[in-house]
Amino acid sequence: MFLTVKKEDIIEGLQKAAGIIPTRAGAAYLRSLWIQAEENALTIMATDANIEFIGSYPAEVREPGLAGVNGRNLVDLVRRLPAGELKLRLDQSEGGSGTLIIEQGRRTYKLPSNEPTWFQTLTPFPAENAVVWSGDFLQELIDRVFFCISDDEASDAIACLYVKPLPATDGARSGTIDVCGLNGHQFALTRFTNDDLAARLPEEGILVQRKYVAELRKWLEEEEIEVNFTDKRVFVRSGDKRETLSLPRATYAYPEYTAFLSRLSGGDISKLKINRKDCLDALDRISIFNTDSDRCAYFDLGADEVMLSAQGQDTGSANESLETSYDGSISRIAFPTKNMMEILTHYQSADVTLTLTGAEGPCGVGGEQDPDYTVLIMPMKIAEQNYYEEEA
Repeated sequence: MFLTVKKEDIIEGLQKAAGIIPTRAGAAYLRSLWIQAEENALTIMATDANIEFIGSYPAEVREPGLAGVNGRNLVDLVRRLPAGELKLRLDQSEGGSGTLIIEQGRRTYKLPSNEPTWFQTLTPFPAENAVVWSGDFLQELIDRVFFCISDDEASDAIACLYVKPLPATDGARSGTIDVCGLNGHQFALTRFTNDDLAARLPEEGILVQRKYVAELRKWLEEEEIEVNFTDKRVFVRSGDKRETLSLPRATYAYPEYTAFLSRLSGGDISKLKINRKDCLDALDRISIFNTDSDRCAYFDLGADEVMLSAQGQDTGSANESLETSYDGSISRIAFPTKNMMEILTHYQSADVTLTLTGAEGPCGVGGEQDPDYTVLIMPMKIAEQNYYEEEA
């Protein structure tokens, strides 16, 4: 192998590949980054045995070949070199698997190359019936539900992002897709329409574990992308077709989420409409008074006013009154302060409506400027604790 390539053409791809390979854990071959020279291109490949990355970049190839080196060392070296041309060649004159020699001007570096038998062919992007999509739109969809996905890998399905096409008979128009996140006490659903993508998705939907979705979030950019699926993997390719990231699909059965969503349209519900920013700011101040044993903000509900409060034996107490519109029978309810704050940051609406199904039943959050987005949060059980009382 012998090629010439510009640092600025490959450094971003090298860093993306290095983000996938394990640093210390795992077998040595998983810590390897493979580079292949052929047809005027340098292909960079990396995997952790689950996620796979393939990137192809322009290069002047004099002799094709394949070399595998310690990925972290290669990336750290190239990152610290100045911009300009790099010469990479595989020297096998001393026998064995050889040495990768990297030259730039008067600089020369040698990295031991791995046995070619370590190399495992990665799965190429399946181009047939691929769907062209927007990278920033996919990023937005993920961000809106990611915080609700369980980070406990032992939780099986609820530790996954769930994407499901809806039948037109479900009251949704053809091409409608649900994207869901669930962690046991919160649920997020965002809904959008894409006929081509809905047609490619399997009827039962797809599941991707949270840790793999996190890598996809880091890789995504605003540019156009292509998306495709096989029975075992999800593929995302950059619009210029240079980079491909593929993720394994999980095989769990996702909970039937429509059951608890239907409670938001039941007959015995209460509705609280409140200014989103005012509520968020008040909760931020109130959170100062939360403790490890009481992380809640308490909502005392009136027809045109809500009183938000918190108190702690060592922190003191806080009370804030906000204007609101309320119609319902529940007089008091409590939510984890930080969780409610995080939920509100994902909305664009000036006002949000909290649909309360009971003092300890699921609460749905919605907004007029977010018509296809719903988050459910479970209230906390209220245990009265009065640390501060006014003297008679």
